[in-house]
Amino acid sequence: MAGLRYVYAVCRPFDTPLQSQLTGVAGAPPGLLRHRGLVAVVSTVPEADFGEEAFQAHLEDPVWLAATVRAHRGVIAALATVTTPLPLRLGTVCEDDSVVRTLLETHEDSFRRVLDRLEGRVEWGVKVYTEPTAAPGSAREPGSAAGAGVPAGPGFAAEPGEAFVRTLHERLAGRAEACRVRVPACTPPGHAARNVLDAAYLVPRVHCEEFVELVDRTRAEEPGVRVELTGPWAAYSFTGEETRYSFTGEEPR
Repeated sequence: MAGLRYVYAVCRPFDTPLQSQLTGVAGAPPGLLRHRGLVAVVSTVPEADFGEEAFQAHLEDPVWLAATVRAHRGVIAALATVTTPLPLRLGTVCEDDSVVRTLLETHEDSFRRVLDRLEGRVEWGVKVYTEPTAAPGSAREPGSAAGAGVPAGPGFAAEPGEAFVRTLHERLAGRAEACRVRVPACTPPGHAARNVLDAAYLVPRVHCEEFVELVDRTRAEEPGVRVELTGPWAAYSFTGEETRYSFTGEEPR
């Protein structure tokens, strides 16, 4: 078959068909490659765009990259409505179907372990923004701020409302099976609101309603704080090292 095989995700066999009008990267419809009790979700992409050197060059083109990311994530979002996918990174490309099968065989045990862990679970994203009250660059004396005595730690910025952020995170983590806290994004010049929490939570589907209600209840607890909830997503943040196999590029955050 002409072209390369683009691999979106690995999952277990499922019976519900994907949307008939679903298209993936480069406009090609995704298909299923079954092997040894696993399924690779694939489509055909042109080597002129997805060979290693070409793909790296395309990463410098924001329009092309944005369209590719949307298509990649669109296929995984469709999968998440019918099964539990293990998403692979943007740009996971194999030479042909035989190489895809080799990928499944080589990492069969680890793929199965991750799929077992993700089964029946989804990812929710939570970001918290605050309006700073201190002058930019002002230092906090130990014990002088809200949440005194609690180190900021990775992913938590020392901002007004930090005690609320810690409490919110502890509550959400208590409802989740796992969480990942990222370093908050830098605030662009001229923007007052600052990102003080950027976290992902792995939540069983049966507990999603409770998780969302908990976020909704906390939105008005702290003046000057904005809480953003996104999801449910496929569990991008909880797939482990298996997403790093056989790819040519990294998925932007």
